[in-house]
Amino acid sequence: MFDWLRARRRRRILAAPFPAAWDRYLDQNVAMARRLDPDQRQALRAFIQVFIAERHWEGCGGLELTEEIQVTIAAQAGILVLGRDDRLYADVASILVYPSTVITPPRRLGVFEQPRAPVSHGTLLRGEAMLGGPVVLAWDAVLAGGREEMPGNVVLHELAHKLDMATGRIDGAPPLASRHERRRWAAVCAAAYARHRTETEAGWPTAIDAYGATNEAEFFAVATETFFTRPAALDAEHPALFALLRDFYRVDPHALAPPPVVALDAWLVN
Repeated sequence: MFDWLRARRRRRILAAPFPAAWDRYLDQNVAMARRLDPDQRQALRAFIQVFIAERHWEGCGGLELTEEIQVTIAAQAGILVLGRDDRLYADVASILVYPSTVITPPRRLGVFEQPRAPVSHGTLLRGEAMLGGPVVLAWDAVLAGGREEMPGNVVLHELAHKLDMATGRIDGAPPLASRHERRRWAAVCAAAYARHRTETEAGWPTAIDAYGATNEAEFFAVATETFFTRPAALDAEHPALFALLRDFYRVDPHALAPPPVVALDAWLVN
C-alpha cells in the first residue's frame, strides 16, 4: 500500500513541467550534469523534482533558501545514484544549508548515534551527515564542488555517508544485496583502506585524499568522491576498489569526470 501511495505521489510531482530556470542552474552549477547523455539528463531531472519535493529544506545562518540552492544540491545527490534506486536515500529526510563553513558547537553523542570523529569540541566543517538526522551543507562549498572549482565534492561525500547509513550502521559499507557482495566489499575495502592508511602515514601522495584514512566510513565517502571526480587516478592506484565502486554505483565515471589536463610540452614538436 505504501509503495502505491508513493508512486501516486511521485506521478503527481512529475506531472509538473521541469522549470527552464532549473535547467540553467544545472548548466551553470553542476559540471557533471553537462556531460550526461540525453537519457541520463532526463532521469536526473526527474530525480531532482522528486528529491526536492520529498525532503525538508532549511536555510540556516541567515541563508535565504532558493530554488537554485535546492536544484544544485539535488542534482549532485542524483548523480550519485544515477544507476541505482533512490531508495538508498531512505535516511535523507532533511537538508540544512548554511552560507559558508560551519563551526559546530561542542556536543554529546545522541543515545543511538555512532561517532565518525571526536565530538567533544566544536569543529569546522563544510558538510555533515548524521545517522537518522539531517544532512548539513555549506553553500559555498556545494557551489565550488559542483562547478569543479575545487578538489572533491562535499555533496557526494555527505550523501555517500547517507548511503552507508541506509544499513542503520556507519561502517563504510552501503546496502549490498548478497553475502557474496558483502564478502567482496569487506575484502577489497579492507585491503585498500589499510594501504591508504600506510601511505598517508608515510606522507606519500595518494589519489584518495588523506582524510580518508580517518576511519572506514570516511574512507568510503572520500573514495566515492574520488571515483566520480578523479576516476582515472583511482583506477590507476586502486583498480580493485575502482571496480568495486563501479559495480555498486552502476555508472561509468569516466564519462562524467572532467577531461584530463594535457601538459603543454605534450604538444611541442621537436
